[in-house]
Amino acid sequence: MIFSLVLFFIILSYAFFILLLANGIKKVPYFNTQYQSPKTTFTIIVPFRNEAQLVPELLNSISELNYPTDLFEVILVDDASDDGFEIGNYTFDFKVLQNIRKSNSPKKDAIETAFLQAKNSWIITTDADCLIPENWLKTLDAFIRENYFEMVVGPVSYQTNDDFLQHFQLLELMSLQGATIGSFGIAKPFMCNGANFAYTKNLFQTLNGFADSNHIASGDDVFLLQKALYSSDYGVSKIGYLKSHDFLVLTYPCFSVKALINQRIRWASKAIAYKSAFAKSIALFVFLGNLAIVVGLLFCFFGLIPFWDWYLLFGIKISVDFVLQYQTGKFIQPRQIRYYLFSTLIYPFFSVGIALRSFGGKYEWKDRTH
Repeated sequence: MIFSLVLFFIILSYAFFILLLANGIKKVPYFNTQYQSPKTTFTIIVPFRNEAQLVPELLNSISELNYPTDLFEVILVDDASDDGFEIGNYTFDFKVLQNIRKSNSPKKDAIETAFLQAKNSWIITTDADCLIPENWLKTLDAFIRENYFEMVVGPVSYQTNDDFLQHFQLLELMSLQGATIGSFGIAKPFMCNGANFAYTKNLFQTLNGFADSNHIASGDDVFLLQKALYSSDYGVSKIGYLKSHDFLVLTYPCFSVKALINQRIRWASKAIAYKSAFAKSIALFVFLGNLAIVVGLLFCFFGLIPFWDWYLLFGIKISVDFVLQYQTGKFIQPRQIRYYLFSTLIYPFFSVGIALRSFGGKYEWKDRTH
């Protein structure tokens, strides 16, 4: 009996946080505007390593931007690629820099390398494996002029085919995006994605960039968000979430289980450095919620709890997860997610395994071990 009570307490606590975030999604308004003549200047920073096939696709999407070419520039930062990439000719201003390594974080170094040569008032980071919508900059320009933000977080989704692994990742990303949007809705933001992340040049300088997080390989996005949130110069009132399809960046999922595991360990390794008590509570109860499903099933096998108790635990969890994913899906509107039930069944085991591996565990990323 005691085992069942403990597990139910964990799942109900998990449900409280997930439903709180799901409700927060509804509080973030969809951004509609009457566009003005473009005014804001942007520097788009793209760190890359051995992505010769992907960089041209990104640049092609940038070439189709509905924004004056004299108001933006693109700085590509090559982090010691050896795949012989070639870049064609484009009508917009762009340059390729070699990454200047000075820390344990290649991506942060790349952004700081580009920042030194950025000439425009706003910085936007994205990744080489992304495709951006034609009104990306136009929408951002309108959003920051209407709201006077200094930092803007944007949505990211996957391009998928019918492969199970890709739909599994899409389902997980829907939850992460939902948590991101929902946290803004309740004025407790703690997540963002560097594939679609913008901030003023002045903010980056005032916060001294990544000076206090360079020892952690990942987190160029989350740690800068945290610094802005806890800065007396900025705070939550200066940070916004741009909820618009015209600002939705598409990227590719991982194409192998090994790559997926390494990516998720890299993501999970950031959680231990969260400063927000709310963010730490979310991370803890998400881990415990998934752990309760794994441990509960083991308890069933050993006769420590009835199977129907575990079945109810699992039912509560997937129900509240569905609420979060449904609220997110109404905005992002992905293609129909396949393999939903199978994915939700194996996800707790995957999540717990990743969390345990992230505690001091090494991972490979872009042919490097971190």
